[in-house]
Amino acid sequence: QVQLVESGGGLVQPGGSLRLSCAASGFTFSSYWMYWVRQAPGKGLEWVSSITSGGRPATYYARSVVGRFTISRDNAKNTLYLQMNSLESEDTAVYYCTNIGRPIGTVLDEKPPMRNNDYWGQGTQVTVSS
Repeated sequence: QVQLVESGGGLVQPGGSLRLSCAASGFTFSSYWMYWVRQAPGKGLEWVSSITSGGRPATYYARSVVGRFTISRDNAKNTLYLQMNSLESEDTAVYYCTNIGRPIGTVLDEKPPMRNNDYWGQGTQVTVSS
C-alpha cells in the first residue's frame, strides 16, 4: 500500500522553528523528485520546495521561504523533511508532501488529478501565532 504520512506540525510562535517529516512507503521513494506543498486558510495549493532524486540532490525554494526553509531527504529511511526556521504568521498552512511536480511557486485552486504513480499525503497543520 502506497502511503505518504506527514508529521511534525503544530503551534509555534513567530520566529520559531519546526521540522516536518514525510514517511513514504509502498513505492521507490529514492527514484522520485519530491515536493512540499502548502495551503493557507482560504488560499490555493502552493508548491514551496522541491528536491531532486539521485545521490546529490538539488533543492529549490519559493521566494517566500528561501533562506528560512530547508528541504532534505533520507532515502535509507524513505523520509522527506522540511526544516522551517524564522516562521512567520504567513507560513500558517496545511503542509503536504507529494511527488506531483509543478514549478516552484505554482498556486493551484485544487489538487491536480491523480494519475498512476502520483502520491499525496494527508497533510500536517502548521500554525504560527503568538
